[in-house]
Amino acid sequence: MGEARDGFVGVFDSGLGGISVLRALVEELPHEDFRYFGDSANAPYGEKTEAQVLDLSRRIADRFLADGAKAIVIACNTATSASAATLRAAHPDVPIVGIEPALKPAARAFPHGRILVMATEMTLHLDKYHELARAWGGECEVIPVPCPGLAARIERGDLDAPDLGEMVEGLVGGYAGSVDAVVLGCTHYPFVRRQIERVLGPGVAFFDGGAGTARQLRKRLAEEGLAAVRDRAGRVEFASSLDTPDELGLYRSFFHMER
Repeated sequence: MGEARDGFVGVFDSGLGGISVLRALVEELPHEDFRYFGDSANAPYGEKTEAQVLDLSRRIADRFLADGAKAIVIACNTATSASAATLRAAHPDVPIVGIEPALKPAARAFPHGRILVMATEMTLHLDKYHELARAWGGECEVIPVPCPGLAARIERGDLDAPDLGEMVEGLVGGYAGSVDAVVLGCTHYPFVRRQIERVLGPGVAFFDGGAGTARQLRKRLAEEGLAAVRDRAGRVEFASSLDTPDELGLYRSFFHMER
């Protein structure tokens, strides 16, 4: 058991977006070792087919497990929807934690509110999102907003460039001053929260699933007796399918980005 406790947690996303989840994981579990893999060579997942995303997710999970991962976090809403059930069935002894659009806490906070759900087209298309909307939509007005191209643009960095602000304006500008909350239903989107808020106006509440995923990982590791017991701080390693110094430097810069 001690050896299992010493293993790492594998975290993956279609690219660098899942680093927003990784930051929540490290904050919640500061003594765990994490290995982050961004599949930037195949990003964005939200514009691929469900079968393609499942195949890519399976390959990454298998590599993590071959390297000794004690748990896996799917830090991507699209990949969670497409692959979590299959991966859990294939590896029933491994804690596999996913992420979903944070509609539940948004609906609880604004039970009669107007809530935007910004997500990839695939996330909004799959059954998991529709089940979530039925379960927690209640008397809210839930407005799904597909955001084609936004994750891919965030992958390029340079988040203060005018073209990114213009893209956000084009996606949500029509809702300025008329919504109570925004659910950031793609792990890339927390990195452009300031730009979204600038377009929608002050007073809008934001929700994303990173903190909930971190709490769920803590719970699953405790249940399985896999939580790290060590005095030192955990280590964080980065890898990418787009294996260049510039890409890995971008990952680290997003990890250390001011919130």
